[in-house]
Amino acid sequence: MAALTNLSSTVDPDPGPAAPAFIPLECNPELMTDLIHQLGASQKLEIQQIWSLEPSEMEFYARPAHALMLVFPVTATYETARMAEDTKTEYSGKGPQEPVMWFKQTIKNACGFMALLHAVANVPSKDTLLEEGSTLHKIITESVDLGPLERARLLENSKELADAYKVAASSGDTAAPDAEDQVDLHYVCFVKGSDGQLWELDGRRAQPLARGLIGDQEDMLGENALTLGAKKFLEDGKDNKQLSESFAAVALIEP
Repeated sequence: MAALTNLSSTVDPDPGPAAPAFIPLECNPELMTDLIHQLGASQKLEIQQIWSLEPSEMEFYARPAHALMLVFPVTATYETARMAEDTKTEYSGKGPQEPVMWFKQTIKNACGFMALLHAVANVPSKDTLLEEGSTLHKIITESVDLGPLERARLLENSKELADAYKVAASSGDTAAPDAEDQVDLHYVCFVKGSDGQLWELDGRRAQPLARGLIGDQEDMLGENALTLGAKKFLEDGKDNKQLSESFAAVALIEP
């Protein structure tokens, strides 16, 4: 996604004009499912549209849900909250001891792919759900011992990724925007870490964000996960009608 035009470069986390760029990804479950399959994810994994975040509606969705992704309009109110929280030191974690695998976004308009990558990279059983030697398998395996910026360079330099992504992103139900277009929609991903915490993962942020402990058997559509994650995220923007009412949600499921 692109920065809001009234932000100065000192607070703008988005890639600069010289950065590589992706076509913005349509929030389309079929397209997203095709993309992760093309990149090497198992046919057992799918992206599912989530029409409601109310706990009483969760019985209608396939489970388990390994990740929940939101797409929303970036507003000045959201940016103010982000900047206040992102005053912490930039994250430098790496290695198998990380509770989650997080990637810094340095490719313009790649936030949709980053959400999918964060979702797949943090599936507990991912070793059995990625085709060996596939693009996703290579990226995730090679990233374990790399820091965030090294991981970002790995993504930037993957021609396999760029080629597969371009084909998928160009095949949505609506006309695809240009890769260099200014887009004010953004994706964020919620997953459970190996530490039992609910994590908010967004390559546009300074670090992965722990949002609280959830139950051992709870997935991303569990009541506590929704309360600490997506619902709180949207509630924090309740004074901003555009954010709290103009969002879409999809989940990475293994039915």
